[in-house]
Amino acid sequence: MLYTVAHGVIPPLVRAVWRPTVEGLHHVPTTGPVIVASNHLSFFDSVVIPVVVPRKVVFLAKSDYFTGTGVKGAAQRAWFEGLGMLPVDRDDTKAAIASLDTALEVLRRGEAFGIYPEGTRSRDGRLYRGRTGVAHLALTAGCPVLPVGLQGTEDIQPVGSNRPRLRGVDVTVRFGEPITVAGEYDGVPTGRARRDLTDRIMTAIAGLTGQEQAGTYNERAASTT
Repeated sequence: MLYTVAHGVIPPLVRAVWRPTVEGLHHVPTTGPVIVASNHLSFFDSVVIPVVVPRKVVFLAKSDYFTGTGVKGAAQRAWFEGLGMLPVDRDDTKAAIASLDTALEVLRRGEAFGIYPEGTRSRDGRLYRGRTGVAHLALTAGCPVLPVGLQGTEDIQPVGSNRPRLRGVDVTVRFGEPITVAGEYDGVPTGRARRDLTDRIMTAIAGLTGQEQAGTYNERAASTT
């Protein structure tokens, strides 16, 4: 109920403020499970993608966003729940592993699950090597992966800024052709299959964004917001 009400308000508001350019929307499957795999430049990535996709996309968000108190905490919780986000404790290893089970449950319900294969935001604009969790999900669920390329979201709220910019920001969201996995990795050792599929996904994302590929993993900073 909360999602239905909030989703009728938040997407039009976000589109009116930032006016994102959207390309390739016809590639988004209208039904069935799909993994929406994107590059990661900003906290706002998880806001922009759900408001331009014409179906619910579930992302995981830091549990801190759901535990605030008072009016501000309630408003923040309503915002994230209204966008279809689910809480996860990123600093708890067991919880992080359990988040994969949460993702699989979302996919088994026939919904879309959003993920950033880089693991954390790129702070230098480069595209980092993908972690194989995205491939684990796709191969386990047998569902397609929709590559997404974001540009400009890092300018909405630059690192160090405590409030979003409402003007002078050009945001582009590009959707690529879905990458199918059903039957493609039969007989391939699990580790090799996950690595190959992950690399295919990252190559597709790079083609949408034009980012320089770092060739290494992106490590999360000691303190993030």
